[in-house]
Parts: sequence; structure tokens; C-alpha cells
Amino acid sequence: MVKLIGAVLILFSASMIGWQIGRNYAFRPVQLRALLVALQMLETEIVYGLTPLHRAFVKIGHRVPDEVGRLFLTAAELLITERAQTAEDALRQAINAHWPQTALRRQERDVLSSLGQVLGSSDREDQQKHLRLAVTHLRGLEEEARAEQGRYEKMYKSLGFLCGLLVVILMF
Repeated sequence: MVKLIGAVLILFSASMIGWQIGRNYAFRPVQLRALLVALQMLETEIVYGLTPLHRAFVKIGHRVPDEVGRLFLTAAELLITERAQTAEDALRQAINAHWPQTALRRQERDVLSSLGQVLGSSDREDQQKHLRLAVTHLRGLEEEARAEQGRYEKMYKSLGFLCGLLVVILMF
């Protein structure tokens, strides 16, 4: 009876690990899409709305899903409370605080960090060029993420279950 309970727990645990890894592959394209939308809204706010950066960050933070929105809301809060001297510093601190809760990878982090160097420190046209470049780069990463999702999501879910089953079989 104890072996049976142990086998069920092992099988369940291994399956859940596989599902969790598969979920990361499923969430990455969704969060990349939200990041793309956020950067396009930021471009609109900066170029056409002439909105100050902290207000633009707040507007964007409320309009995009939580995982990505928290980055912008935290950056806005840091700019407002003057705990960050520049937009680059605010964005870097927000990324450091909230990045582990996202399914995004280092490549996307690098794109946001390099964009932060330009935001608020150059004219509108230059910021617009950099925002469009970041959006183009993120679109390529989104296509790559969708391809990875199709390739790996189902595999990891199945692999988790099968590894748990192997351990159970080896137990008996």
C-alpha cells in the first residue's frame, strides 16, 4: 500500500514538472506579444501623445497583462519617487525585480535594457527609431518562441509523465 501511494506521488510529481516546463513554452509567446503591444503603445505615447515617460509607463502598465505590466508600473513608480535618476535605471531596476515572474528569456531582457538607454535621453525621432527597432527584434523572437512552443511544449508534458512512469517501474 505504501509503495502504491509512493508510486502515485512520484508519477504525479514528475507529470507536474513536465507540465510546468511546458507551460513556460506556452506563456513565452503570449508575454512577448504583450511586450510588443506595450512598446507600440509607448511609441504612440512618446511620439504622438507627447506624454511624459512616467505617465506613459503607468498607462501602458494598466493596459497590458500583469506579468509585463508590472515592469512598466514599477519603472513609473521609481521615476515618480525619484529612486531612479534615469529611465534606464528605472527600467533596469524594474526588470531585476519582476523578470523571474515572467517566461521571457535573456534575449528579451537585453532588448529592453538597450532600449532603456535611449528612453528619455534623446529626441522623439531617435526614440521612435529605437522603439521600432526593438519591436522588429521582438517580432523575430516571438516567431522563434512560437516555433519552440510547437516543438517542445507537448514533448515536455509527455516526457514528465514518462520519466515518472520509468521511476515507478524501476521501483517495483
